[in-house]
Amino acid sequence: MHKFFDMSIESGKKLPVMETFLSIQGEGFHTGTPSFFIRIGGCDVGCHWCDVKESWDPEKHPLVDVESIIEQIPDTVETVVLTGGEPTSYNLTYLVDLLHRQGKKIHLETSGTGTLPEKIDWLCLSPKKFELPKPGFYNRADELKIIVYNKSDLQFALEQAGKVPGKTRLFLQPEWSRRREVLDFILEFLIRNPAWKLSVQTHKYIGLP
Repeated sequence: MHKFFDMSIESGKKLPVMETFLSIQGEGFHTGTPSFFIRIGGCDVGCHWCDVKESWDPEKHPLVDVESIIEQIPDTVETVVLTGGEPTSYNLTYLVDLLHRQGKKIHLETSGTGTLPEKIDWLCLSPKKFELPKPGFYNRADELKIIVYNKSDLQFALEQAGKVPGKTRLFLQPEWSRRREVLDFILEFLIRNPAWKLSVQTHKYIGLP
């Protein structure tokens, strides 16, 4: 949280926003879906391979009125993705309610270390070994996405899959900087474990944010 006290953060009426942008969802189950992304600053997980380390410190990002964020979203775009950083570090209820009033579907990308907001339309849970999700996130997960940096992540993937409902979609995603090194053993894993699918960062391949 920001070091200065601000009731608007507590109420969720302002959030430290790193960026907002229109793109496609490049990962997981909804790959190819036109989406508006809201990247919220602040993350206490700190993955060493994170490709948006500039999002970690919330102090570096301005507090933005939630209403002004809503105004940026094109009427024709149905899906809004809340990402970070770690968006569940904040009270998202006010933002979620406003988005639903606009008829938007809300997808949340999270490590599951904060507070699970209600009324999310799709929850993509991406657990990390060094700070596991809170229990409530597992039961709610529509999609489980494990980032693969080395072979030990495959065992972690199996362990995490045992914690989510049977209907949860399962994805392995190569860590971008090691995608060539890890792809062969990911494919071997997928052949042995057909419930899992490959997720690649499509947006990076085609040059979109």
